[in-house]
Amino acid sequence: MQKPFITIMAILAAFASAGGAWAQATPAAPPPSVFGGVTVGPLGIGGQANFVLQGHGDFRSPYEGTNSLRAQSERALSRVLTLYTTCRLSNDSELVVDVESAGGKGISNALGVAGFSNLDVVRNPTLGSAPYLARAEFHAVVPLGSATEDVARGPLSGLTRIPTRRIDVRVGRMSTADSFDLNSVGSDSHLQFLNWTIDNNGAFDYAADTRGYTLGAVAEYHVPLWSVRAGLMLMPAVANGIKLDHDLAHARGENVEIELRPQFVAGRATTARVLLFRNLARMGSYREAIADRGSAPPDITESRRRGRVKYGAGLNVEQELTARLRAFARLGWNDGRNESFAYTEVDRTAEVGFDLKPGDRRPLDKIGVAVVANRISAVHRDYLATGGLGFLIGDGALRYGPERIVEAYYTAYVGRGVYLSLDVQDIRNPGYNRDRGPALIPGARLHVDF
Repeated sequence: MQKPFITIMAILAAFASAGGAWAQATPAAPPPSVFGGVTVGPLGIGGQANFVLQGHGDFRSPYEGTNSLRAQSERALSRVLTLYTTCRLSNDSELVVDVESAGGKGISNALGVAGFSNLDVVRNPTLGSAPYLARAEFHAVVPLGSATEDVARGPLSGLTRIPTRRIDVRVGRMSTADSFDLNSVGSDSHLQFLNWTIDNNGAFDYAADTRGYTLGAVAEYHVPLWSVRAGLMLMPAVANGIKLDHDLAHARGENVEIELRPQFVAGRATTARVLLFRNLARMGSYREAIADRGSAPPDITESRRRGRVKYGAGLNVEQELTARLRAFARLGWNDGRNESFAYTEVDRTAEVGFDLKPGDRRPLDKIGVAVVANRISAVHRDYLATGGLGFLIGDGALRYGPERIVEAYYTAYVGRGVYLSLDVQDIRNPGYNRDRGPALIPGARLHVDF
């Protein structure tokens, strides 16, 4: 991976150098969005638009399967439009309601790579681009002391002052990733990395429908140096399906995360999160699918049974190194016995990366580089090698190798909530297959805050 890494760094260095030529002095407090934010009494309204263009050239591929990344040159444009609204009910409670529209598509219809290149893509293009309800949450804060702190309004909360010691409760339609496995360096696909397994822990098969949302409840306990949160979510009825399974006795996602904020270095923030999860769903078993296949390729859907379990763990760390440089890392593992069901087809993952603010003249610009290696369990490999298909990958055969991905981006602040990014990803062994690739995927992103 040395040559792609050097090439990516050279591209970013050139872009950063060019940025100095057109840099202008940035106001100390630039408008946060095109309209500067809208508040009417207890009501807060905002929005985002995100457009991502990606493509790749031809790459080596002696064969392809139903769920392969296409070896022929292609490009694709995706878009996500979101209207955020918050309504304060009291000083300690609010409603959060978001409406979203996702359109366009991803390269190869978001198939062929477990660490897919664009987190904005909805894998099922037949869902269309009609607006849908993304979030509808009741959020309440229970004070546990008199000390408070100021916080900025955001898409998920309009509260501006919260207790330092508190319990947070959210109930309703939400994204599991709004609360769990967050990372300030590598979680925002609209301004940071784009890859599925860099923005999130790929081995965390978190409860979600095809669009990334679910129904559930999250409770969090916060004190200055640590927090703990727990959540119960509905699982999809079928792997990566749009309908949720309401049979909580046999289908649910259980999540617990401990977040530590130790003071290792004065003035430099440190955060470590330890995640445990357990999913129950009508999953298929890789081992049973292989055993029952006869002479045909195995079909995981024919081995599905109610109440099957997938469990796993994750570690998520971020460290501020200087005023401009931050590093982050993730490790993830799940048991890999039953089918990947909700997020992506990863059973083991390890990633490391950083982001950097390039200079004082452009304080809102950012450079980021990350490397991730994804793996699957032995029985998952056997299933794919004998011709089985998952909901994302399946080349019809497999000469196994870990997916190795390098991603780098430069995000430039244009003004009044408008950001432009260049992004490039080098993907080795797409779909865990040494017989295919590598694929180099450059991209561009336009992000607008309203």
